Amino acid sequence: MSRVVEIRPLTAQAFAPFGDVLDVSGPPDKIINQGLCGRYHDRAKIDVTDGKAGISLFKAEPRNLPLQLDMMERHPQGSQAFLPMSMDAFLVVVAPDADGAPGQPHAFLTTPGQGVNYHRGTWHGVLTPLHAPGLFAVVDRIGVGANLQEHWFETAYTITNHQ
Repeated sequence: MSRVVEIRPLTAQAFAPFGDVLDVSGPPDKIINQGLCGRYHDRAKIDVTDGKAGISLFKAEPRNLPLQLDMMERHPQGSQAFLPMSMDAFLVVVAPDADGAPGQPHAFLTTPGQGVNYHRGTWHGVLTPLHAPGLFAVVDRIGVGANLQEHWFETAYTITNHQ
């Protein structure tokens, strides 16, 4: 038997307990490059306990809905930002911590051009593109030592979009 989680649109307010929404909403903080470029400055808190922040590229297989969520993970030593390298929406699943395990999951659908930055220690689903090519720039902690905790659910959740 599975439990159902409805997908909601990704907004900064709804996502704030889990991290930062990375997009170009609102006016730019500064106009640069002879007036031809708007800079949206310092949109995410990159938080690493040791090591350094690095940029990696991830290429993930697209998934289909409904999605069975049987595992979530978190990174206790660093935040993790996902920036799509195409204008395709992707699925974001997060959960509050409930005594060292994920609590009730929340599912969000990005709009084209949005990325996310998970706060350090935030439970989240794996990278879930819904369209090819599934290519992302990822800013996260590069360093020695364990920085991955996984939790497998006894009963899976079904992530669905009934909007």
